[in-house]
Amino acid sequence: MELFFVGIDFLQNFKSIPPSANLQLLYILYNGFFTLTLALPLSIVFGWVITLTIFIRNNEFVAFNALGATRKDIFKPVVNISIFLLTILIFLQVTPLAYSYDQKRKIVNNQYFTSSKSDIFLKYNEYYVYFEKLLPLEKRAENIHIFKIDDMDVVETIVGEKAYFQNDKWYVVDVKIIKKPKNITLEDSKLDVRYEKFLHTLDGFKPNILDNVYEGNTEFSIIDAISALVLLDEQGINTQTIRSVLYNKIVIPFFIIPLLLLIYSYASLNSRFFNMGKFTSFSIFGTLIVWGFFFMLFKFTNGGVVIPEFSILMPMFIWILSSIYFYNKKINS
Repeated sequence: MELFFVGIDFLQNFKSIPPSANLQLLYILYNGFFTLTLALPLSIVFGWVITLTIFIRNNEFVAFNALGATRKDIFKPVVNISIFLLTILIFLQVTPLAYSYDQKRKIVNNQYFTSSKSDIFLKYNEYYVYFEKLLPLEKRAENIHIFKIDDMDVVETIVGEKAYFQNDKWYVVDVKIIKKPKNITLEDSKLDVRYEKFLHTLDGFKPNILDNVYEGNTEFSIIDAISALVLLDEQGINTQTIRSVLYNKIVIPFFIIPLLLLIYSYASLNSRFFNMGKFTSFSIFGTLIVWGFFFMLFKFTNGGVVIPEFSILMPMFIWILSSIYFYNKKINS
């Protein structure tokens, strides 16, 4: 599945990909990992269907039972391998590979080395921060204005030409600070203007977080998503999209475990009265239906239609309980 989807995508976009061999290899790498997040769960289920089909056709289930193996003994290694592979997939999404889709899109659009955003305006504690230009790859910004708000009034303005992200902080260089007096009178009021070499702000607000939050993207690594969740929650900003991204990366891939259990419950020990074609067709079709259902829930949640706890966590919990119930019912019958 991985080779098929990556190959088809590469052939479709070949004319848009730069002629550089390095960029073409990077495109295949990024596209390969992005496809892996979709193909790996499905491949595990399809591999289990093929394994069961071979077991039933060759009467290997009968041999296993004759040796004293229980259904749990046969199913346990499959679950362990599946959890191991999904854990590796989740671990890879902690790394920069989590931005694979965005990176491959930049390669196609010839923007891989020129990533920049302009006119970013955001809230941070009692400050409102404006970046005229943000360069996430270089971890720097240009023309920064920071406004301190007190009781809906601007009391301080900080202006800097450049800012750099280092040591998990933004350092604004050659800063001009303008303070407005709290009590304004005609005789004594005046602006307090001073200059400093640098100051730091936006602790922990990584360039990727700034970029993706501003653009409304759904591409976050798990680490960046957790950081953004904490920071935005402190600012009282809606974190529904970021929570849905986290659930999609950490929770949804495990929808296949109950599916493996359900498919297993409909497998027969004996091939004599077992309809192999019907079993395979319904297993594959059912897998695609369940996968499509959870994918649809994520899209609805990411679009702000429903709360992620209700649209992702609750259906997953119901799906697990339902699978266990139908498995026990099928086995006992």
